Amino acid sequence: MSADHALRNHDRFPVGDGRIVPVPATGGVVLRTIARTPLTADPSLPPVLLIHGLASNARMWDGVGSALARQGIASVAVDLRGHGLSDKPDTGYDFDTVSDDLVKVLDHFEWPRAIFVGQSWGGNVVVHSAHRHGDRVVGAVPVDGGMIELGRVFAEWDQCAHALRPPNLLGTRSGRMDAAIRSMHSDWPESGVIGALSNFELLDDGTIRPWLTLDRHLAILRHLWEHRPSDLYPQIDRPILWIPADSGDVAWTANKDDSIEAATKALAKSRVHWFRPAHHDVHAQHPERVAEVIVANIKNGFLA
Repeated sequence: MSADHALRNHDRFPVGDGRIVPVPATGGVVLRTIARTPLTADPSLPPVLLIHGLASNARMWDGVGSALARQGIASVAVDLRGHGLSDKPDTGYDFDTVSDDLVKVLDHFEWPRAIFVGQSWGGNVVVHSAHRHGDRVVGAVPVDGGMIELGRVFAEWDQCAHALRPPNLLGTRSGRMDAAIRSMHSDWPESGVIGALSNFELLDDGTIRPWLTLDRHLAILRHLWEHRPSDLYPQIDRPILWIPADSGDVAWTANKDDSIEAATKALAKSRVHWFRPAHHDVHAQHPERVAEVIVANIKNGFLA
């Protein structure tokens, strides 16, 4: 069975306007990507690389990718290693390797540069990429992420691992998970619901299993706990467009506001567009609006 056939065979939902493309990455790992190429692409507009958060997957970007295509912008959403339908090696979950994987994706599509858009942990990944591979990054767009420094919240790794350990969802019935997601996110479009359901493998007995295993989840979390994007800001010359979400948690929103303000002072070129109110997965909740913000900042020259 070819890699392409295997990927298509295991996708639970049709990708619609997307095209599944397996991409070889660092160390022989194969990543599942979803490419969207507009029928009338504007060659003056840079392509966009869409990066999900921890324990998430490329399908969370379906709505944003489709909206960008309607604006003439090509995009590729990636299942990062260990996630979704990509390969799941035991190593390579550090920020350097994940960023190197993304450059391999650009090489595969023959894109000299792209706008890197990433949510949550993916936001930290795109900021890291703007530092490590600035020559390949037009600009970085952290979506409710990019400024995460768990080491400043939890003094010890064990504290962080205990507090942020994911719930055990093994054995949950698929229908129950579907109902729960729709109930919790009644204002999400269907693309967001499908994206959330795509975080799980559907087993033969009708139960689900997260694509990201617990050991790999904790490995990534450890790297996130150690990550200090604030140390990188003074060395980044690429534009950074922050898209934070105000969930209604006053203390947490104030903390994000302070972090982004400090980042803006340290960065060469920075801009902020808040979504209020909005879920942490604002890209799934408001894909059209997120795409509009990205497109507006391409056309006004900020992401250039």
